[in-house]
Amino acid sequence: MSTNLYRVQSGPEGYLPPAAASMGVMLPGEGESLVEGKVVPEDEAMKKIAEKLLAAKNPVFFPGPLILWAWKEGVAEKAKAIKKLAETAGAKIIPMPDYRPKYPMINPAVEINPNHPNLTIWHNKIDVCVFVGVHCHYANVALKIIRGGTDCYTIALCGEVGHEDAMITLRSAGLAEISKLTDIISQMREEIK
Repeated sequence: MSTNLYRVQSGPEGYLPPAAASMGVMLPGEGESLVEGKVVPEDEAMKKIAEKLLAAKNPVFFPGPLILWAWKEGVAEKAKAIKKLAETAGAKIIPMPDYRPKYPMINPAVEINPNHPNLTIWHNKIDVCVFVGVHCHYANVALKIIRGGTDCYTIALCGEVGHEDAMITLRSAGLAEISKLTDIISQMREEIK
């Protein structure tokens, strides 16, 4: 377990924020997650994600190619679960269908450019964003750019080991974890009423 004092928080942290890994933030183990650079149990992170999404003024999900394209068995089911999760949280969805640079011609209200995600966040006034289905190497760069130039709170639902540059990351986020998170958000929404 990491004992460093560096916290991964919303920015703007500057033109070149340090990579969280270089500041001592370690990826979580099985059954664990990261919340602002600290390793916590997965259930604690899910509750924090629910709190952040339900308190947000403009939460947005950014699904990437791993969830947008039916490239292997099970992806369509996971995509439906992500859509249900976003609806339950009252969040919009702005897709990231590929990683090619799209400037100077991009409509940030319709699509996110992973090379300049801050522009989409500024244009849409997004205060909480969720990355899901984005290849790890692109997610890490985009999350760092967002932290460096915006005050958007970032969440990454990763199918692999997580993203240390997100403020909250769930690792191994499969269909079961997505469904559990949806249930937690639904229950918390009922408690708020």
